[in-house]
Amino acid sequence: MQVTTVHHAPAGTDHTVIGAASGLLGQYRAAPDEAFFASPTRTLLAEGVHARVPQDGRPLVDRVTATLAQARRDGVEHPLVVGAVAFDHDSRAELAVPAALRTCGALRDDPLIALPAPAADRIDWTVRPLPAPEAYGAGVAEAVHRLQDGELSKVVLSRTLELRADRPLDLPAILQRLGRRDPGGYTFAVPAGGGRTLIGASPELLLSRSGTTVVANPLAGSVPRSADLGEDVRRAAALLESPKDLQEHAFVVDAIHAALAPYCRTLDVPARPTLVRTAAMWHLATTITGELADPDVSALELAVALHPTPAVCGSPTPLAREAIRAIEPFDRGLYTGMVGWGGADGDGEWVVTLRCAEADERTLRVFAGAGVVADSRPEAELAETSAKFRTFLDAAGVPR
Repeated sequence: MQVTTVHHAPAGTDHTVIGAASGLLGQYRAAPDEAFFASPTRTLLAEGVHARVPQDGRPLVDRVTATLAQARRDGVEHPLVVGAVAFDHDSRAELAVPAALRTCGALRDDPLIALPAPAADRIDWTVRPLPAPEAYGAGVAEAVHRLQDGELSKVVLSRTLELRADRPLDLPAILQRLGRRDPGGYTFAVPAGGGRTLIGASPELLLSRSGTTVVANPLAGSVPRSADLGEDVRRAAALLESPKDLQEHAFVVDAIHAALAPYCRTLDVPARPTLVRTAAMWHLATTITGELADPDVSALELAVALHPTPAVCGSPTPLAREAIRAIEPFDRGLYTGMVGWGGADGDGEWVVTLRCAEADERTLRVFAGAGVVADSRPEAELAETSAKFRTFLDAAGVPR
């Protein structure tokens, strides 16, 4: 079947159809061949599969390029791939050219997104942390020891919660709650292989390309929000001045600057970060904007060149990967990889896979991580991951 597209309004115009974006969000049904992705520029619902990107020994960009070229030969007018790529992007990618595609404006531009989402079901949950909190704290302490020995500048350590429900999960309702809670972020639900779904709401853009303009928006350095307005403002102001968090953020910005510079004729990197807020967290953020020297370089090629950034891995990358393999007692899979879309014309949006879970009929595997530097404290990193879990746990209806 040929891909059909309803194009979204160009950026900067006021042609959003009221209810279109929230309507696509409401039409997601969690079918095994269905994908939803929403960003600050567009909302996308993909249905069916025209072609899957093969899992073979070729580099990811080559596999995607070949799949899109074949789709064009098949008669697909504007083919694109949608889906997720693993933390180890050469090992696994769940990407497909959809059989049918509907797009419209952004969730945040649709007034109906303010309407309440379906209430969460009352579910009895069985929760198993991996690793246990005390083991995670010990892992942070081990990472700090490696950092103080001078092996590393930063390493990101994550943990999971494995949850089992006493009844089937309503993934479309969870997605509704995620999208309506933070409509200015990146909300997604895509096939994860093996009948599972990757579902979440990430705050972090890895890389977007529109024409020759590229944008990266790294986040590093975080603090939980507070329900008290005065305390919330105090935490945000303190984050902007925190030496530990500013150092952590600088590692990421410097790495992205170095990775993008060879591809860009101009590159704008602000001297200081700003703040981005979600419903649960404050984050330090820097918006990096560049102009490509070669218009044939795709968004996916650039994203692969950036990934993994120190925001999800550490610095230097090879040593941080070794530390993660030694300390984390699980395979991250798609977590801290990237999720989004890429077109045959080279445009695309790829988001860091955060604030997410892998789900099947009755189980959720929820992920969160924290950046560890030399002066990190285990109890603080444990608290940060607990706060990050709440984005997804609240949407799933898991009580505090």
